[in-house]
Amino acid sequence: MKVALVHDWLNQMGGAERVLLTLGSMYPEAPIFTSIYGPDLVDEDFREKHIRTSAMQKLPGVLTRHRWYLPLFPTVFDRMRIEGFDVVISNASAFCKGVRTPASSMHVCYCLTPTRFVWNAAAYLARENIKPALRLAILPLLITLRRWDRVMAGRVDRFVAISKAIAARIKDRYGRDSEIIFPPVDVDSFAPSTEVDDYFLVVSRLAPYKRIDLAVAACTKLGLPLKVIGSGRDSESLRSIAGPSVEFLGRLEDAQVKHHLARCKALIFPGEEDFGIVPVEAQASGRPVVAYGAGGALETVGEGRTGEFFRNPTVDSLMGVLSRFDDSRYSPREMKANAQRFSEAVFTDRFTRFVETARSEHERSGSAVGAIASKAGG
Repeated sequence: MKVALVHDWLNQMGGAERVLLTLGSMYPEAPIFTSIYGPDLVDEDFREKHIRTSAMQKLPGVLTRHRWYLPLFPTVFDRMRIEGFDVVISNASAFCKGVRTPASSMHVCYCLTPTRFVWNAAAYLARENIKPALRLAILPLLITLRRWDRVMAGRVDRFVAISKAIAARIKDRYGRDSEIIFPPVDVDSFAPSTEVDDYFLVVSRLAPYKRIDLAVAACTKLGLPLKVIGSGRDSESLRSIAGPSVEFLGRLEDAQVKHHLARCKALIFPGEEDFGIVPVEAQASGRPVVAYGAGGALETVGEGRTGEFFRNPTVDSLMGVLSRFDDSRYSPREMKANAQRFSEAVFTDRFTRFVETARSEHERSGSAVGAIASKAGG
């Protein structure tokens, strides 16, 4: 079975790129089609892959400022034709699901989220430093991009969602059903420590929508020790509101991150994420999670068993949980067992069986009529 992989952009490392690496290990001969690729900006394992980029690769500043070129991405993937493969798997958080494939190919979209900045624009823009006048000017573009996104979703044969929350959004945005397969987490590489220190921890890209500001402000007001691992464009803003109890460690090597995950009092996960890999890694390290009670955290954290939720995305709500938090209530063994539900082995088994079954059904149905109809949009 000849397989091709598709990804939106390869100029940063995050959960989406970790999923792509797992898919790449499952299908080692599969080329990766993407819009742009910065070898120095992602894991070095990508250098062993056959990566095919678009004409966007030559645009000035695109690797570090790809958001400037947002209106171009739908057109780029609309013009990207992927032929000669039995299965095309798009690992999509934006428009890469819109690639064109022949009726004989089965296109599976592993949907990380329906395009967040298109469908949840108000919340996304609220956390960005964008002037009100410019926000109004952006609205017509967002309407157009939503239409594009619906058309592109019509080219997918099968959707797979990373969580119940994303399955609901796929149904709402695209009118499509989906299988739910949780993303892979390398839980076996994390281990509990016999020693635990007295600090809370954040591990994240420092982007506005991640709501790291809630953790920084809450720990500053309570005087609680907080270590922040990660870098990003929100770094300066976060440092400006941080008190002396907050320490920014920047980007660290994996071994250092694992050390802190195993020894922290608890991980704080303050934003609403579509899934959220870091809370699973914390539990695999035997440590509890304090998370905003929405999105993927509701499926990965067991309230009262492996962590706690704060219910409102406010500093006061988070402070209420942190002020009475007792990490001794949680069993490292139970947290580790919960994390095993999201292992790479579980993902590989479920996703491989799904693709094989779906491909067989695709061939048996001789789905030329349906596939041509669904992929002809746009």
